[in-house]
Parts: sequence; structure tokens; C-alpha cells
Amino acid sequence: MAITGLPRRTSIVFAVVSAGLHVGYELALMTAYRLGAFNQTYPIARGTSPLVVAVGAYFLANEHLSVIALAGVAVLGVWLMSVSISPGRLTRSDLPAVGAAVLTGLAIASYTLVDGLGVRRSHDPYAHAALLFLLQGPVFPFIAIPRRPAHILRSISILSRGLTAGALSLVAYGAVLWAQTRAPLAEVAALRETSVIFAALIGTLFLKEPFGAWRVAAAVLVATGIVLISL
Repeated sequence: MAITGLPRRTSIVFAVVSAGLHVGYELALMTAYRLGAFNQTYPIARGTSPLVVAVGAYFLANEHLSVIALAGVAVLGVWLMSVSISPGRLTRSDLPAVGAAVLTGLAIASYTLVDGLGVRRSHDPYAHAALLFLLQGPVFPFIAIPRRPAHILRSISILSRGLTAGALSLVAYGAVLWAQTRAPLAEVAALRETSVIFAALIGTLFLKEPFGAWRVAAAVLVATGIVLISL
């Protein structure tokens, strides 16, 4: 904020609303991770967003995508969610995690739309990003710091990993905000969700979670959706 300054007044309200949505998103995401497997909940959360953003951008930002781009968004959204289903169906035990993941996806779509509208009203996407992170930053320590002393000591031991993740988040979402000033919101949202492929690999290689042929097929269709969007 000291470097970028404040964004234009018309975008400040959007930054305030987005900060609240980001806090809700983080809470829903942590709940989803606690209830389900990483490579199940993450794809559902990310796959819900592109379709919702495409509809919201049509009504709120007057964005009209081509038929091919819409097909790409639809393929990407549907098949990103299908990555989460190994045998092709959900069990009753999966439902709490899936519900939290869908709620996370709706929060992602909401803050994506709000930030997309806000950053276009700002003189500088980085000023909007700086205000957004300044507003939401102080909230997370109160959420994340556990009450029990033993847990607090454990939290301190992983502080470096948390700081690294926070720095990566700043860079990544700053790039998203910049892209939203130059491309349709639905396309940016859809391309952003390709991270689910890397999440599936991380879950398989590092967390030892099963991947399965169903998710491999879904990952191929994710790539198909990306190609359609880029045409």
C-alpha cells in the first residue's frame, strides 16, 4: 500500500466486499480440507467457479463469450469437478466434504466477479490488490491461531511454510487481477482453474492419495477445455 497508494474511490467498496468474501472462502476451504481428501475437494472447489463466473460476467460485466469459448468454459468446469470422483459416483460419506467444497467454489466465483469489477474501476490493479490484502490480512491470525498451547507451538514450527504460502498467494492473485483488466472474467477464471491438475499430482505424489483412471480422463478433458477457450 505504501508503494501503490489507494485505488480509486469507486473500487474501494469492491475491495472491502472482496476481503470479506476471501475470509469466507478461506474458512470454507479449510473445512473442506479437514473433511475430505485434498485431490477430491480442491477440484470441486475450483471447478465450480468457472461456470458461475461465466454467468455472472454475462449479467454484471456485459461480457459475451463466443460459442467456442463458452464450450471451453463448460467443459473445463464440468470435468474439473469430475476429477474429484474416482469411480464416477459419490458416497454418502463424501457429502460433507463435497458440500464444503461447493461452498468454497461459490465463494471463489463471488470474489472473482467482485474483484474483476473492482479492478477495472481502479487506476492500478496492484493498488486494488494491496488494499484487498491489507484488509483481509489482519483477520487470518485470529482464525488460524489455535487456543491450546501445544497447538500454538506446533503453529510456530510451521510458520515458515505459512509465510511462503502467503507470499505465493500474493504473487498469484496479483497476476489474476492484472489479467482481469485485459481479458474476459470468465476466461481468466477458467484458465486459473487449471491449477487443479497440479493439485491432483500433489495429492497423489506427496499426500499419497489415489488418483485413478477416471481422474486421468478428466484431466485430459481439462486440457481440451483450455484449448477451446484459447481459440
